[in-house]
Formats: sequence, C-alpha cells, structure tokens
Amino acid sequence: MELLDRHKDHVLALYRMVVGLLFACHGAATLFDVLGGPHSGHVPGVGQWPLWWAAAIQLVGGVLVMLGLGTRAAALVCSGSMAYAYFVNHQPEGLFPIENGGEAAAMFCWAFLLIAALGPGTWTLGSLFARGERAAHGEGVRVTAV
Repeated sequence: MELLDRHKDHVLALYRMVVGLLFACHGAATLFDVLGGPHSGHVPGVGQWPLWWAAAIQLVGGVLVMLGLGTRAAALVCSGSMAYAYFVNHQPEGLFPIENGGEAAAMFCWAFLLIAALGPGTWTLGSLFARGERAAHGEGVRVTAV
C-alpha cells in the first residue's frame, strides 16, 4: 500500500488522461463520423440540441481533462453533461443502468466527478503554463523531491 500511496498523483494523472481520451473519442465519433461513428447512427447537424452540444462537450471537455487544462472546471461540466444524459435519456427506461443502457453515462459522470474533486494529479499542461509564468515574473521554480 505504501507504494501505491507514494505514486497516487501519478496514478490519478494516468486515470485523468485515459478518461479524458475515451470521452473525447465519443465526441469525435459523433461529430465527425469516425472511430465507428455515433451511437445514435447519424451525425447531428451543427447546433442540434442536444446531440451536437453533448458531442462538443465530450470532445472539448475530454481533451481539456486529458491535457490537464482547467481540469476541475472541465471535469465538472463533463460530469454534469453525463448526469443530464443519464436522467433524461436513460433513467426513464429503467431504474438501474444495466436495465436502461446508461452504464457509460453513469460511469463517466462519476469518473469526472472524482477528477473534479481530487484534481488533475501530476503531468498537466496547466502546470507548465504556471511554471512559465512564475519564471517570467522572476520567481524561482522550486523542485522538491518526494
């Protein structure tokens, strides 16, 4: 357990990257008819509610989370979009996700809520920008060993 505790920020970063990538793939599939195409069977028109907007959130939000840019805010928006998808599209068909086909929506909702709550972990593009800002303002960049 000590080994896992020592590397939890790295594991969280890998988790964030994988979840963000998978979510972005859903958005790309829906918007651009790639990677097997959209689950609905057709590409929504630009601005079509709610499919086009959901796919745009999936693509942009997934990429932001994957890269670690505005991670907490992006993850919260992604989580909310999946909660909406679950309760509007899936839950009326049955109480449990296994009954109503909403497993992916439920899992993505909770995965992004976890990322929003715990933060991005290490290896974020946002931390590189912050480091560059500190260096530009003459502040030293401190490196510490853990």
